[in-house]
Amino acid sequence: MSFYTSLNGLKNAQTDLGVISHNIANAETTGFKKSRTEFADIVVGSAFTNPKLVVGIGAAVESISQNFALGPIEQTGSALDLAINGDGFFTTRNVVTGQTLFTRNGSLTVDGAGYVSDGSGNRLQVFPTDAAGTITSTTPADALIPATNGNDANGNPIEFAGITVGDDGAVTASYADGSNVIIGKVALASFIAPQGLKQVGSSNWVTTGISGAPTYGQPSTGQYGSLLSGALERSNVDIAEELVSLITAQRNFQANAKAIDTATQISQTVIQLQT
Repeated sequence: MSFYTSLNGLKNAQTDLGVISHNIANAETTGFKKSRTEFADIVVGSAFTNPKLVVGIGAAVESISQNFALGPIEQTGSALDLAINGDGFFTTRNVVTGQTLFTRNGSLTVDGAGYVSDGSGNRLQVFPTDAAGTITSTTPADALIPATNGNDANGNPIEFAGITVGDDGAVTASYADGSNVIIGKVALASFIAPQGLKQVGSSNWVTTGISGAPTYGQPSTGQYGSLLSGALERSNVDIAEELVSLITAQRNFQANAKAIDTATQISQTVIQLQT
């Protein structure tokens, strides 16, 4: 029994090492959130077992929980680098699958078709607005920047010149004649249980039955944080903390390996005595 108890301990330590290694590997990944392995002891008994004589049979991985604490904010100066100062997730849409994704990585660009997209081509979702910036629909839509804003006095198209994002999420496109057009307001999402979100890579998450459905809102309102333009949220991994955890997990692995070695030696001794 002790052999299998320690074997479970080895597997648990290996899982812990894998989680810690993943955290360290993503210490420089924008918008990454670290995880922690949580264990639970295993005790088996029956109604006829003396509670004073019950011996545990090891531990099991109870969960790998995500930590959504705010990471350090780094100034970049790029107008389409966005950071959320508070709670909420950026909402993007995968063009190929139509799947809705949620992220804290606000590194955005404008593609050739005029859509505001992330590095994977997923399109940022905004609330449609009127000319005054008033939200006209609570259903998020793709952020699209018109290439021109009418024609000038000579009949030439007025071309796009730049873009800014306010702390309230208003995405404003500027044109060569000095005119400004609000194309929408960034749609932020929140969840009743964000720890239940499923990681899908590239600092993206998707909803699950545990996380619940998203609730959308605009920045700087209610529980949603404000936006910082020209900044990015770095990973919330603390290297020093992870290295200490790495040493602890390594010692746990070594201790369980030693217990297996001891159990093997005892078994061999018993066999020799019996023969």
